[in-house]
Amino acid sequence: MQHVAETGSTNDDAVAAAHNGAPHRSVFVADFQTAGKGRLDRTWEATRGSNLLTSLLFRYENEDAFRFSRIVALAGRAACIALSGVSPALKWPNDLVIDGAKLGGLLAVGAPRDRFVVVGIGVNVGWSPPDAVSLRDRAVTKDSVTPLALLAVMLNEIDARLVRSDAELHAEHKAVLATLGQRVRVELQAGESVVGVAEDLDDAGRLLVRSDDMQLHDIGVGDVVHLRAH
Repeated sequence: MQHVAETGSTNDDAVAAAHNGAPHRSVFVADFQTAGKGRLDRTWEATRGSNLLTSLLFRYENEDAFRFSRIVALAGRAACIALSGVSPALKWPNDLVIDGAKLGGLLAVGAPRDRFVVVGIGVNVGWSPPDAVSLRDRAVTKDSVTPLALLAVMLNEIDARLVRSDAELHAEHKAVLATLGQRVRVELQAGESVVGVAEDLDDAGRLLVRSDDMQLHDIGVGDVVHLRAH
């Protein structure tokens, strides 16, 4: 594990290390990021030393790279439960949420030609912006809730899931995905949006949304807003 006080981005560090031969399941963690990114190039910021900011390198042969994002998301959720007694849900595609407020998020960077993927995860452990939530805010026992303690538990949870089948991971993912059954608006990359009910999750992790005109949309990339029912 590479642990530094400060870096630009743990994802960038992990990608660079991967190209230099770093092994499968290398871990990169920082107390502070100066250029952390979330999805769609959003800035990811946190106060120094307060939150978990880590990236994991996975090398693979025949697997779908999405498998590893799913594993990290599920392991992050399980670690939160084990460490704090708090039970987050997942919001498609990659957010950890508590009562609808964001607890954490993932960003995967793939290199299919080189057969590796880097999965970065940030979890609000001791600090969160005003519209989000931190794990320590909700924890039953707060003293044990630290970024490195969460990482240690999460790495064990990742190991447990690396040996599970895709079918087992898919079933676990669907069971904890708060988006399913919700009326949603999905903002697409082209500036368009789809409004309807999130009906299902396919094997590749795409969200199936039945829009108001009864068309079924197979969505691989987009931002989801949970809407109140009519």
